[in-house]
Amino acid sequence: MAETKHPTDAVPDDRNPLHELHALGQSVWLDYIRRGILDNGELEEMIRRYDLRGVTSNPSIFEQAIGDSTDYDDAVGELAASQAGASAAYESLAVEDIRRACDLFRGVYDSAEGHDGFVSLEVSPELAHDTQGTLNEARRLREAVDRPNLMIKVPGTEAGIPAIEQLLADGFNVNITLLFSVKNYEQVMEAYLRGLERRQQAGQPLDRVASVASFFVSRVDSAVDAQLEKIALAAADDGAAALARAMSGKAAVANAKLAYERFAQVFSGARWERLASAGARVQRPLWASTSTKSPAYRDVIYVEELIGPHTVNTMPLNTVEAFADHGVARRTVDQDVETAHQDLRTLADLGIDM
Repeated sequence: MAETKHPTDAVPDDRNPLHELHALGQSVWLDYIRRGILDNGELEEMIRRYDLRGVTSNPSIFEQAIGDSTDYDDAVGELAASQAGASAAYESLAVEDIRRACDLFRGVYDSAEGHDGFVSLEVSPELAHDTQGTLNEARRLREAVDRPNLMIKVPGTEAGIPAIEQLLADGFNVNITLLFSVKNYEQVMEAYLRGLERRQQAGQPLDRVASVASFFVSRVDSAVDAQLEKIALAAADDGAAALARAMSGKAAVANAKLAYERFAQVFSGARWERLASAGARVQRPLWASTSTKSPAYRDVIYVEELIGPHTVNTMPLNTVEAFADHGVARRTVDQDVETAHQDLRTLADLGIDM
């Protein structure tokens, strides 16, 4: 993988740190959408103010947007009058929002030559274990949205992996979601390489196929910290309890840094270079679930600790605003990697196998 030159110093205080993330090789995507910010111009303004380069969505985001606002009342009324079922109504609302967001990010997409400016729309979670159903829905959603900067979101499940490979071979932009372990991430990277190799063998272009692998962060700490507290309470002595509690808040960043280390290894060497020479682009790691769940941790920790080349961080709006206010932009994702390895070894010694 060719190394992009990026500055590593912290940014000056008079600069918006969100704008500096791009100089460090990281794209900021917004993990939020609702019709109101499309209607009132707020999303368009945020693209400029925060240097946003994409949007991610999921059914939960849409459920909250539809249920907790009046943005959709008129559209829902029209759909009810047409006797559309709940699933069809949801899809109609989501497709319209995603299409409009794609249009707002089209300028980013064009200026980045198809490297950024994507808006993600997820296949139904009910299809997580249905390969053919995932393929069918992905094809239908792409046709419905009909925008080149749409990215179809597919979970990296056992059934999702072959669907991901096929979609990539067919030239889809794919966001692989719900990745928590390096082992699962390796399967996703392999599916990406196989999909591109199949596409190349079929004589199809590779230069406009984009993919990100969404590696979840804060949820890992939430799960591991709960286990560490149980271990501390059951510890035979104060020293063992203190060690368990000292490891709180370390699992997620360490896990992500090891994923990035593996990414750098996979996207180098002869196999990758053959694809890159044909125009292929790396499948970027996307750090997801980056809002801080624990008040004990810095509110931008999952941004600040994972900054570096060829990465994406999708942030909820409150995290975007917090980082713009007091975030420190410095290359960190490939720093202190041996410490990350040691942290995971310590967790394993405590009985937590990542």
